[in-house]
Amino acid sequence: MRRPVLILAFSLALAVPPALTAPAAAAPAAPAITWTPCAEDTAVECGTLTVPIDWNNPGGGTFELALARRKASDPAARTGSLVINPGGPGGSGVDAVLNDWLGFTPEITSRFDVVGFDPRGVGRSHPITCSLELAVQAPDPLSLKTRADWDAMLAHNQRYREDCRRRTGPLFDHVHTGNVIRDLDALRAALGEEKLTYYGISYGTLIGQLYAERYPGRVRALALDSNMDHSLGTQAFLDTEAWTAQDSFNEFVAWCERTEACALHGRDVRAVWHELLARAERGELTFPGQPDVKLNKLDLVGVAFGAFYGPAYLELAELLVAMENGTPVTSPLFAPPARTAEQTINDASFVFCQDYALPVRDHRDWARLLRRSAAIAPDMLVSSAAHPLTLICQGSATPNPQHRLKVDGSPTLLLGNALHDPATPYPWAVSTALQIGREARLVTYEGWGHGIYGRGDCPTAAIDRYLVSRALPAKGLRCPAVPPAEAATAAKRAPRPYPGPLPGLPGWTAATASR
Repeated sequence: MRRPVLILAFSLALAVPPALTAPAAAAPAAPAITWTPCAEDTAVECGTLTVPIDWNNPGGGTFELALARRKASDPAARTGSLVINPGGPGGSGVDAVLNDWLGFTPEITSRFDVVGFDPRGVGRSHPITCSLELAVQAPDPLSLKTRADWDAMLAHNQRYREDCRRRTGPLFDHVHTGNVIRDLDALRAALGEEKLTYYGISYGTLIGQLYAERYPGRVRALALDSNMDHSLGTQAFLDTEAWTAQDSFNEFVAWCERTEACALHGRDVRAVWHELLARAERGELTFPGQPDVKLNKLDLVGVAFGAFYGPAYLELAELLVAMENGTPVTSPLFAPPARTAEQTINDASFVFCQDYALPVRDHRDWARLLRRSAAIAPDMLVSSAAHPLTLICQGSATPNPQHRLKVDGSPTLLLGNALHDPATPYPWAVSTALQIGREARLVTYEGWGHGIYGRGDCPTAAIDRYLVSRALPAKGLRCPAVPPAEAATAAKRAPRPYPGPLPGLPGWTAATASR
């Protein structure tokens, strides 16, 4: 069995977690960081920061927060440190700096030391470690029809949580974003910065939002790209995620209708799609060129969902034709991940579970929610990120639950979002800006994909100016869309914020994807 796609794009990290230190008397207020050249790239410096496992019990033990720093290219023009987070949960800020995933312009790289950190429980910062054998036993979220199915899912969740907690140790119960922002504030102090300059994308926006709420007086500039909304309950969360996935599918269909280069141009794209869904439901759909690898409906939806991040419309259309015909796929974008002999995985989905309480009463309530989603998203049916995540979190404790943001006294925060984002719906950014109030300024990118930085001069320059000089764009700024083909070309030149294969591909597990 294969574990269904749960969340989009954090890499499959399989190392045994480092041991936690013995309890310490107290966490240092502003410890020093010893920077040394990174083994992967000596032009980048790596280091660690010692922080408490539990900030409410700083004497109860510590762990090492992994860091990477690419120093400003023009020391004479240096403004300070820019701390970044590439999203997830599960995205590695260390890898983002090492591989330049975010593609900052010289306006930023000449003036700032770009500093990435792996949030607690992620990557090199004592990752949540779990049994691969248990991970792949997770039930298909679209197959839970009876009370027995529901009870089996809850029992699996409990076994999986207990296994992850045993392998990870005491940090497992303290990986929520409420603790991450306290780590971030300790990092700010250790960097010698009086106030924080920060860029976060996707789940990294939640870090910025909650930091501004807790530490408004310690903010210099926070740029939040593709925003989470931490105020939503179960139904609103799933409804909006289904809506934005379907919106991205609609945009793909419209692109195919007007673009001769689309492999499905001149055909009924929705009819092709629904035939593939029907084949998946009958157990007849296989990965192109690999007849032994079967795809279920969630796998197919996940393939499209991941392609919408680019958006990789051209490659998606070619893949769907290959699925129709059973011919091999040539695009490296859809290359299945290699099989591994490792026995453990790193699974940061528990960060989300500790941040979002999304209760579902029983199998009947779940069926009702799925019917709502299918009515909202008649082609996509669900979000291949949100719906599986909601299930894996059933039975989990949520120490940092949702609430309406209350940011008071910070400088103005810059929010940005694409109109047609597949993962963080545009209405989430609007809602979050309204919650923040006068301390928020929203930039709208009138195009497609996940993340607006780098999509043309308008959004990129707006974010650059804000981070460099704290200059705000005009109220209501709307940036024109970059055509999808050009956006895809740009994405190939600059590494995506979420490396690795796209969701829904054979061999994916909860730990191979994040939003």
